Amino acid sequence: MSELLDPKNDFLFKRIFGSEKNKDVLLTFLNHIFKEANKPSLSEILLLNPYTDKDSPLDKQSIFDIHARTEEGELINVEMQLFNKYDTEKRTLFYWSKQYSNQLLEGNAYRTLQKCVTINVLNYSLLPNDQYHNVFHLREDRTHISLLDDIEIHFLELPKLEQMTTPLEGSPLINWLLFLKGTDPSHWEVLSMNEPELKKAMTTLEFLSQDREARMRYEARQKFLHDEASLVDSAMAEGERRGVEAGFQKGIEQGKYQAQLDMARNMLSLGLDIEVIAKATGLSQEDIRSLS
Repeated sequence: MSELLDPKNDFLFKRIFGSEKNKDVLLTFLNHIFKEANKPSLSEILLLNPYTDKDSPLDKQSIFDIHARTEEGELINVEMQLFNKYDTEKRTLFYWSKQYSNQLLEGNAYRTLQKCVTINVLNYSLLPNDQYHNVFHLREDRTHISLLDDIEIHFLELPKLEQMTTPLEGSPLINWLLFLKGTDPSHWEVLSMNEPELKKAMTTLEFLSQDREARMRYEARQKFLHDEASLVDSAMAEGERRGVEAGFQKGIEQGKYQAQLDMARNMLSLGLDIEVIAKATGLSQEDIRSLS
């Protein structure tokens, strides 16, 4: 059998979770996420942008997020992030706000806006705690009363399962995340025990891993993601370098200015004329007068 592809690749993730024929896989995955957040289970979802063969791995216009709507009208966005694009928190709020505001058509009342749920599955650590699943809402600081239930953001951080390689009894969501993390297939049977939808996800991954065209499209997307991540890292490194250089230059300028002030003070103490001191130090006469 061909080497298994990485389900964390967003193109492949959408093939597994975002196609019409695998809608039951997505529904079960979502219900495990919501169960941990003490939310009621969903009985049905509508895929708003199901995977099609027109989704090109190299086309920046192709959206590999999964957008769905519940029977109650709530909007759900699921995104797999293989690499850290930085500013994840702000980026998440920005895209959440677009999803929320784009509901409001001209002439519609604000009350027609429906709740939006964002679910980010991250292949990197983000938050300063040990929890692999964090959920955020809009609540008052002291009383914790909810201002509005329309915002709900989940972060699922795969690296926080680093020490966990085998299934955890009673935590089905962890078993799904271990599958995404790339647990050895020898554990799959135990992971998918009593989980037919997880087994279906595994079977889909095996099929795609052996499909020549799927593998080519996957590898093209993998290269695109690696190149994009390298550009981001290079930009961050360049920004840090320029920041250090700017700080160093600012320090030099501040030190030079302080030396000029010290010289001016000494010259003032000798009773020299302000105009002479200004020419000698390069300071303005106003700066020199402020020292006296």
